[in-house]
Amino acid sequence: MNSKILVSGVSGPIGAALLPSLKTSGWSVVRLVRGAATGDGQIAWDPAVPLAPQAVSGFDAVIHLAGESIFGRWTAAKKAKIRDSRVAGTSNLAQALAQAEKKPKVFVCGSAIGYYGDRGNEPLSEESGPGTGFLAEVCQEWEESTTPAVQADIRTAHLRTGIVLSSKGGALGAMLLPFKLGLGGRTGDGRQWMSWIHIHDMVGAIHHVLKNDLIQGPVNIVAPKPVTNEVFARTLASVLSRPAVFPMPAFAAKLVFGEMGEELLLGSQKVEPGKLISSGYPFRYRELRVSLEGLLRG
Repeated sequence: MNSKILVSGVSGPIGAALLPSLKTSGWSVVRLVRGAATGDGQIAWDPAVPLAPQAVSGFDAVIHLAGESIFGRWTAAKKAKIRDSRVAGTSNLAQALAQAEKKPKVFVCGSAIGYYGDRGNEPLSEESGPGTGFLAEVCQEWEESTTPAVQADIRTAHLRTGIVLSSKGGALGAMLLPFKLGLGGRTGDGRQWMSWIHIHDMVGAIHHVLKNDLIQGPVNIVAPKPVTNEVFARTLASVLSRPAVFPMPAFAAKLVFGEMGEELLLGSQKVEPGKLISSGYPFRYRELRVSLEGLLRG
């Protein structure tokens, strides 16, 4: 296979695993990068500025994961960056792809299970409606901004991604230090659901979506067995051979992290990977303990 793929936003843990796997699978990879392009395998862009259709013409597939990190206190300026980097960037890319002379067959675009908002114990499928809150609003706009590509008959999939577990950083990396020091524990009452996915299955699911012509629209990128925050904390502490006796009260999460703490740390999303299961994706990591042991061993 000598197919060309354009990829954005892969400087973090997902990109560290995804890019080598694409090359191994035979894709010729070109990266969409902010700032100046430093080689043949890169195209420079500014997500806030319209993109020339000829710059993105001739690719067989496009994976778009770029967006400002959601971690950090959500000031008005931070929230504007989170929203604009996703909505404006996706809209400009989708419009350029729709107008390109040689359009891609598939456009795989990032999203998140934040789409569903805080839903308690409600099982959430791809057919579930959107929730409320800042992240839910951003995810709705993010997905809607692919409309030009959809209307141009480009198969478009929205990766509603859960908590990605990786040894290279991300959410798990942020949790490790307090837990290694024996200072970890549940957040709030610990009853909120955490829908997670191992980095191996995150990458595998992206390949699955690329190859499966019947998958389009929202796709929940989570493992089949979500856990409560309390179970997650106890399991992580156990794998690290540490206690988990220092809970973070809800008021402290709100005090320290503000709105981000309320939505990310205390919000509950019990998400089911319906489309991945029905289309035959073979999950390698279904159990949290096995996943954490594999990532943290040694």
